[in-house]
Amino acid sequence: MRTNGASANAHDLTPEGRPLALNTPTVFNASLNFRLNWEGNFRSLEDHARQTLRNPAIMGSSADEVVSKLRADPEAVGPFRDAYGREPDVAALLDAIATYERSLVTPGSRFDRWLAGEADAITPEELSGYQLFKSLGCISCHQGVNVGGNLFQRHGIFHPLGSAEPVLVRVPSLRNVATTPPYFHDGSAPTLSEAVRAMGIAQLDRVLTDGQIAAIVAFLDTLTGTYRSGAVRPATDTPHAATAFP
Repeated sequence: MRTNGASANAHDLTPEGRPLALNTPTVFNASLNFRLNWEGNFRSLEDHARQTLRNPAIMGSSADEVVSKLRADPEAVGPFRDAYGREPDVAALLDAIATYERSLVTPGSRFDRWLAGEADAITPEELSGYQLFKSLGCISCHQGVNVGGNLFQRHGIFHPLGSAEPVLVRVPSLRNVATTPPYFHDGSAPTLSEAVRAMGIAQLDRVLTDGQIAAIVAFLDTLTGTYRSGAVRPATDTPHAATAFP
């Protein structure tokens, strides 16, 4: 993929050109999250795809409408017959979308390699950042195979962090975080350094030093993985929000 699975916009646009309320998360590694969307209001990729298709602020369509268009296209019918043994229908459509999304995982980050025993996969500075990440308590929310994405948390515990709503958000994964600016549910932090600084104040009630921020950012850089053997890159263009909805 030519982008990080999302876009570089703080807010992508609706079909009518209005900004969406929340920042669009990357679709990479979405299948590893326990819930989908910032508000965590979807439990499965299939249900999320169905609702996204019918959401007037994103696709303004429906699974039935998509199936009707697919059935009218012989080039689309053939692959569905090969994969599912039948013409496109809603169940096959949603399964196809979800199956594709489950393929969008990005293993092989330098941190993954370090965890697997490759001692020189990360530098001393990056290791220091990881130790700081743990000692400050960042790891209490950002842990597990997706380095996050497996619980809800209140943002702005000590001080405001971006827009007030929604009060509870699904903790985002930090995989590929160095390639996915801007940050937070409202896209209000344009750089990773600013995001780390803001998180320290809002969630930990700590004013981090420039050295601490640099070390944590260095560690976060080690979480960039690969997609089909190619390095994940920062977004350079702006796909429609519906291509990166989880």
